[in-house]
Amino acid sequence: MRLKKISSRRNFIKGLFASGTSFCFFGCPNLITAQTNEKHKFEIDSKMSFQKVFRFTYKRGFIPLMKNIGQEIGKEKFINMLQRASDKMATESVKKWANKLENKDLATFTESMRNPDHFWKHVVSFDIIENTESAFAVKIHECLWAKTFKESDDSDIGYSCICYPDYAVARAFNPKMKLIRTKTLMEGDDCCNHRWVIDI
Repeated sequence: MRLKKISSRRNFIKGLFASGTSFCFFGCPNLITAQTNEKHKFEIDSKMSFQKVFRFTYKRGFIPLMKNIGQEIGKEKFINMLQRASDKMATESVKKWANKLENKDLATFTESMRNPDHFWKHVVSFDIIENTESAFAVKIHECLWAKTFKESDDSDIGYSCICYPDYAVARAFNPKMKLIRTKTLMEGDDCCNHRWVIDI
């Protein structure tokens, strides 16, 4: 008799949760508000700084994975593969973007640098050195990518994934455009000196 009561209680509880009654755990009014006014929990602001997001993304997952793959296939071969793959991905992505644009001029390409959004304002610090119809140059003094990869002593991986494709990006956007750069923070220099030029 006792076993039968325990079993029936368990079935009753299972039935409550299965039928969606768990919403009462938070209160019915709260659920109604959540459905109509609030974002899904995945979309709520994480309250993490940009630095914490980068550390979580790169230092905990990406960098250790890349290091392990590098150890498996040999560092030099791995870095070459990483650069080729980064170039290919950047080229494909930028071509898709460029194909949707009417203008593929330097002004269009540099719009996000001349008018950085919330993200770019918080991950790099730079000065515009040159801004003409045929040339645009910036001097980057701070870069959260460089900081993150250098902290892990993995600048070679960072350069291959983040910096190396910059040349391909310029070519993919407009074959008449090229990037000239002699220094990067990622490689230990005092700045990144990007200069894009275009034949007009």
